[in-house]
Amino acid sequence: MLKIVILGTGNLAKHLYTALTSTADIDLVQIVGRNQKELQQFSEHSTISNSFDSIVDADIYLIAVKDDAISEVSQHLLKKKGIVAHTSGAIGLDAIQPENRGVFYPLQTFTKGKTVDFSSIPICIEAEEKESLQTLHKLADSISDNVHHIDSQQRKKLHLAGVFVNNFTNYLYSVGEAFCLEEGLSFDLLKPLIMETADKIQAMSPKEAQTGPARRNDTKSMESHLELLNKKEHITLYKLLSQAIKQAHEEEL
Repeated sequence: MLKIVILGTGNLAKHLYTALTSTADIDLVQIVGRNQKELQQFSEHSTISNSFDSIVDADIYLIAVKDDAISEVSQHLLKKKGIVAHTSGAIGLDAIQPENRGVFYPLQTFTKGKTVDFSSIPICIEAEEKESLQTLHKLADSISDNVHHIDSQQRKKLHLAGVFVNNFTNYLYSVGEAFCLEEGLSFDLLKPLIMETADKIQAMSPKEAQTGPARRNDTKSMESHLELLNKKEHITLYKLLSQAIKQAHEEEL
C-alpha cells in the first residue's frame, strides 16, 4: 500500500483527497497546509498538520499549491526519501528541490463543490528515475484509467492547449451569458448549442466541426454583430477571433 502525503489545501488538494481516500490501495497518511480552517475539511480520513516541520514519512509527497510556491514547499522535503511530485501543468520538473522528484498532473478543471470522476481524467506523470516513474504510475492507476508519461516541455504545451479550450472558452461563455441577461433571456437557451459543439469533436476534429459567419465568410452577418457590440474589448475580441477563423479556413472559401 502506497503511503501518500498531500501538501496544500486548495481545490485540487480537496479533489485528490476525495479520490485517494476512496481507494483501498492508498494510505493517505497526512495533509499539510498553513490554513488551519481549510485543514479541518481533511481531518475525517487523514492526519492534518499546519507545520511543514512535522511532515511524516511517505512513499509520495504530492505538492498541490500555487505554481510560484512549489519550489519553496519542496525545500521542506529535502531530507525525505519518498518521491516529491508537484501537480502543475505549467511548471517543469526542475522546480522541485529534492533529487527524487516527479510530476503528477491531473488534466482537468477543478472547482469547489463540483464533483469530478477521476477514473476518466488524464493523469500526466514524469520522473527522472525509472523506479519513481513506476511508483507514480501505480498511484495514478489507482484512481484513473487514463495515465500518460509526458515530459515537462510536452506538458507545458498541453497546459497551454488546456487554457485555450477551457479557460478562454469559459470566458466566452460568460460573454454570451451577459448578452442574454441584457435582453432578459436565459443562458439555458444556449446550453444545447454548447453541448452539441462539445459532442461533435468526439467524432471529428475541431477544424472540421467549425461553423459560423467567419467560417463561411458571411461579411453581412459579421458587420451586423459588430453593430450590436458596445464594449471595445468585445469588438476587438470578435474581430480577432473572426479573422483567425477566416485564415484557418481561407483555402476552403
